[in-house]
Amino acid sequence: MIINIRVDHKIADIETMENMGNDLQKLFNQFKEEFNIREYIEINTCNRKEYYFHTDSCSYEYKLLNSRHGNLIIEYGDKAVIHLFRMTSGLESMIIGEDQILGQIKQAKKTSIKESHCGKVLDILFTKAVHVGQVVRQKTKINRGSVSIGSAAVDLAEKNLDDLQGKQVLVIGAGKMGKLVAKALAEKELKAIFVANRTYYRAVQLAEELNGKAIFLDNLSQYLPTADVIISATGAPHIILNKERIENSISTKKIKTSVIIDIANPRDIDEDVKELGFKLFNIDDLRGIADENKKLRENEVKEAEKIIDLEFNLLEQSFKLMEIEGLMKDIRIFMEGIRETETQKAIMKLVDVEGSTKILDNMSKAIVNKIFHNISLNIKKAIEEEDYELIEAIKCIFKDK
Repeated sequence: MIINIRVDHKIADIETMENMGNDLQKLFNQFKEEFNIREYIEINTCNRKEYYFHTDSCSYEYKLLNSRHGNLIIEYGDKAVIHLFRMTSGLESMIIGEDQILGQIKQAKKTSIKESHCGKVLDILFTKAVHVGQVVRQKTKINRGSVSIGSAAVDLAEKNLDDLQGKQVLVIGAGKMGKLVAKALAEKELKAIFVANRTYYRAVQLAEELNGKAIFLDNLSQYLPTADVIISATGAPHIILNKERIENSISTKKIKTSVIIDIANPRDIDEDVKELGFKLFNIDDLRGIADENKKLRENEVKEAEKIIDLEFNLLEQSFKLMEIEGLMKDIRIFMEGIRETETQKAIMKLVDVEGSTKILDNMSKAIVNKIFHNISLNIKKAIEEEDYELIEAIKCIFKDK
C-alpha cells in the first residue's frame, strides 16, 4: 500500500504549517513503528511537508488511516498516487504550473536513496511521477510565462509600489528560491540590486548574474535603510530580521524601505517589523496572485488531468505485472524443486546407463519450460482481462505450505 501524509498551503496558512511540522513527524513515526516501515520519501518545500511510504502490513481498515488528525491529510492507494502525479505536474502548487517542484521531487528521491530508505516500489512510483510531470509540461502550456513563488513575490512588490523601475531591491538568500526571485527581478529596470547570503560566494555568483552587488549577511544592517523593497527567502530555521535589528540599522537615518516580502518557511521576518510602518507580506499573501494565475491556466489544467489519468492507468498495469513477476518466480522455483528431486530419483535407478544423468536433466528441464510457458501466458492473460479471482487462486495453489 502507498500512503501519503501531508500538510500544505491548500489546508493551512504559513503559521499553521510551521506549527504542524512536529505533529506530522509524530504521525509518521507512529506509522513507521507500527508497521516497521523502511521505504519512505520525505518532501519538504516552502509551502508543503509530506511523507510517502510503502507497506504491505497495513490494511485499508486500519484505524489510523481513516481518522482525522487536525490539519494533516492522510491519503492512500490510488488517491495518494494521483496526488503525487498532480504535484509533479504543478497542479498542486500555489502557483499552478511552476517547475521547481519537479527538481524538489527529484532531490527528495535522491536523498531517500542516499539514506537507504527508497525501495523498489517508491523508486518506480517517483520515477513515473517525474516522467508524468515532464510529459505534462511538454504537451501543455501549463508552465508558460512567469510561474514561480519568486516571480509572484516580485509581482506583489510591484503591485504595492506601482512600479519597480528605478528602485533598489535587497534580496536575502541566494538559494533556489532566492534565484527565482532574482530571475524575476532581472526583467525589471532597477536602480540597484543587492544580494545577501550566509555563504558569501553564492551571493557573489547570483549578484554577478544580475549585475548587482553581493554582501555578507552580517553586513545586512548597512543596506536595510537604502532598499525600497526587501525580499527574503533563506533556509534559516530561525528569524533573521526583526524590529530591533532594523531599528539599530536605521538609527538616525530615514526609513526608505516600505515593502518587505518574506517567502521563507519557516519565516525569516518577525511580525513586529510592522510596528515600524513596513508593509510585511508572506507566502499567504501570494494567494491572490496565485488565484489569478490559476484562472489563466484552467484549460491547461484540464489537459494535464487527462494526461495524469492515462499515465496512472499505465502505472497500475506496471505494478500488476511487477506483482505477477514475483508470483511466476515462485512458481518456477516450486517446479524446479520438483524437477530436481524427481531427476535425482531417476538417476539413481539408471546409474549404470552411460550418459543418463545429462539426458534426464535436459529432458526434465524441457518439460518444466514447456509447462511453465503455458502457465505464464495464462497468468498474463488473466492480468489483461483483470481476472483477479484466477490470480488469487493461482497464488493459493503455489504458495508455501
